[in-house]
Amino acid sequence: MTETMTWAPTEITAADGPLLDQLTERLDDLLLSNGAVVFRGFRITPAALGGVLDRILRNRLAYVHGNSPRSHVGDRVYTSTEYPAEQTISMHNELSYSARWPSRLAFYCETTPGSGGATPVVPGVAWLAALSPELRTAFAGGVRYTQNLHDGHGFGKSWQETFEASGRAEVERHLEAMDGTTWEWKRDGGLRIAQIRPATVTHPVTGAEVWFNQADQWHHAALGDETAAALAAIMPEEDLPQHVTFADGSPIDPAYVLEIRDRGLATAVDVDWQAGDLLVIDNVLVAHGRRPYAGPRRVLVAMSD
Repeated sequence: MTETMTWAPTEITAADGPLLDQLTERLDDLLLSNGAVVFRGFRITPAALGGVLDRILRNRLAYVHGNSPRSHVGDRVYTSTEYPAEQTISMHNELSYSARWPSRLAFYCETTPGSGGATPVVPGVAWLAALSPELRTAFAGGVRYTQNLHDGHGFGKSWQETFEASGRAEVERHLEAMDGTTWEWKRDGGLRIAQIRPATVTHPVTGAEVWFNQADQWHHAALGDETAAALAAIMPEEDLPQHVTFADGSPIDPAYVLEIRDRGLATAVDVDWQAGDLLVIDNVLVAHGRRPYAGPRRVLVAMSD
């Protein structure tokens, strides 16, 4: 993969030939060599989207164990996120906090943003290189994520919504298949999950070591001083919907959290949207986020293993 300052997603336009040829002949190689591909000018319609996704996501996945608010809009197709438009969503790899994550993501722009609303993307090797040696050393032992999911009434997401399940047995089967995961059902019907995960992973094909965790998104310091203080006033850290420490349980310095967040966003390249555009990324090689926007914006996402 190229150096940070010269890297950008590969862009394929309608002038390069029929969309079908680009999807079947070039996509796999381009994702391994560059990590992200943008298709522009093919005027992919919502009606045609399912057929396109069937070609590029060979085993489309449900958004099970996801922590972002989103709606199910089709056959394993979701809104990319439903966080408020004025918020920046920091860089992350989908489900990197879990023992199971998708290998490929596809983002489709159905409605052009009024203004802003780009999807920033960054190679994980570039994000890792942008972090200080002190921080990388501190995270060498990995991180511990704690997730508290309520039983339908409470703060954050319910376990039913998170696992797209209605019964405990189905959730337990999913958790049992995830190495490094422990859980307990709480007296109020909620579910507490703890997972120990590495801070970096190695891509199974390219061998690249990439920054691959969501410590900054799970840490209260990234919420801002006022929000963090308000949460601390109503519940202990271990009862927050999401909480993260180092793997040994010791606290993560808030300065590290802000460095991870800010350097990821600063290193990223923005993908601006027009209706009909399609962005496909290797979810291990490349992280993504969202810039704030105003006016309409509708971007959908699907994922595969």
